[in-house]
Amino acid sequence: MKQEFEPVIGLEIHVQLATKSKMFCACPSGAKADMRPNTALCPLCSGQPGVLPVINKEAVLLALKAGLGINAKINKTSVFARKNYFYPDLPKGYQISQDDKPIIQFGSVDIETEDGQTKKINITRAHLEEDAGKSTHESGASLIDLNRAGVPLLEIVSEPDMRSPQEAYNYLTALKKIMQWLEVSNCDMEKGELRVDVNLSLRPKGTEKFGTRIEIKNLNSFKAVKDALTYEIKRQSELLNGGGTVTQQTMLWDEAAGVTHVMRSKETAQEYRYFPEPDLPPLTISEEMLESVKSAMPVLPAEKRAYYEKELGLNAYDSKLITGSRGLCDYFEQVLKAGAQPKNAVNWIGTDLLGKLNTAGKDISESPVKAADLAALINYIQSGKISSKMAKEIFVKAFESGKSVKELVESSGASQISDESALEAWAKEALAANPKAAADVKAGNGKAIGALVGAVMRMSKGKANPAVLNKIFMKLING
Repeated sequence: MKQEFEPVIGLEIHVQLATKSKMFCACPSGAKADMRPNTALCPLCSGQPGVLPVINKEAVLLALKAGLGINAKINKTSVFARKNYFYPDLPKGYQISQDDKPIIQFGSVDIETEDGQTKKINITRAHLEEDAGKSTHESGASLIDLNRAGVPLLEIVSEPDMRSPQEAYNYLTALKKIMQWLEVSNCDMEKGELRVDVNLSLRPKGTEKFGTRIEIKNLNSFKAVKDALTYEIKRQSELLNGGGTVTQQTMLWDEAAGVTHVMRSKETAQEYRYFPEPDLPPLTISEEMLESVKSAMPVLPAEKRAYYEKELGLNAYDSKLITGSRGLCDYFEQVLKAGAQPKNAVNWIGTDLLGKLNTAGKDISESPVKAADLAALINYIQSGKISSKMAKEIFVKAFESGKSVKELVESSGASQISDESALEAWAKEALAANPKAAADVKAGNGKAIGALVGAVMRMSKGKANPAVLNKIFMKLING
């Protein structure tokens, strides 16, 4: 009988910090993709002898924001270390990182499990370090670009608390959202601003002892993380049930083939020969610096959701939708500030606006329909100036042209007719032409009023206010 195994999953996530300069020098960070190779470079980040690193204060402040965002302990004193290993794209032959005294420890992120429950994923540590350069291999040659060497990273290491590929996916999604919300990082995986290494072991279900751990690298999307875990869990389960053993190794994920390959045997911390960086003093975080970061922190998504549900009456689905990104949340609040009702604002944003943005491949920050214009459109409907059908047409025109809603409403003559004397004259004409419909309404058939309303809509070319019109018909019919 085959044995069932439980996966034990931990993630190491490298987040590129959104600074203007590199971690220990003044070279530009996050160099543009079209920048010529090896031009964002100086003697320090190219590993020349005799140079001295200087800590980037902005990178430290962003790390503090990240630590507060994941409910972590901020260590008032942390130490940089040299992590020694030899890659062609690591010019110094070592990486400046943090080892036993990181800036952040003992955090957590809440995720939603597959059965809809909330689960806490604990974070062991998060430490500052510099990135290596980039190697490319083409046409039989290996090329090195050091523009990325020295770019500031925050490596966030979770506890092995995840028990399925979906939980790992949900954790990544939640953590990325926090980093983007706090503007710690853009987290653009295509640009290498967020990279993931997976640690996985299997153990027989019902046991506590961990199995042999393997690491999976070369994961360039959250889907790849989920797919690689699914494949490797199946591979190891079959191996163990067949009497084999798992070897501690670092694996690469081949997305095209959908399989993992062995890259190398897994290094241990001892092999990196960590020792304190002699050219950098301990990093000290003052109480004033920490309080300054705390005071500038925005309200986090979970708190926003709770507020929207309790104070604005949104349901869980709507509050989750609106807090999907900080930009979307800010847009929603601007719509409310301009006078729209919360539920109406959510409906228009969630259905019409996001639908058009997704089709156009635009972000909320690029929306041609500004928040004040969307609020104006919603308020026009509420006041009866335009119908919902007219509003949909106006919205599309506003999105495609970038013109203001007010301008489009006035220039198109789309305003509804709510003047009771004009509507009553049309209503009397419709009643005279449709005596049977009038009799049916009077006899209690409420649906029959549709024929009467439709007749007036034709007379008014669709501009009659249906709500006002219904009241007039009922008054005339029931006398």
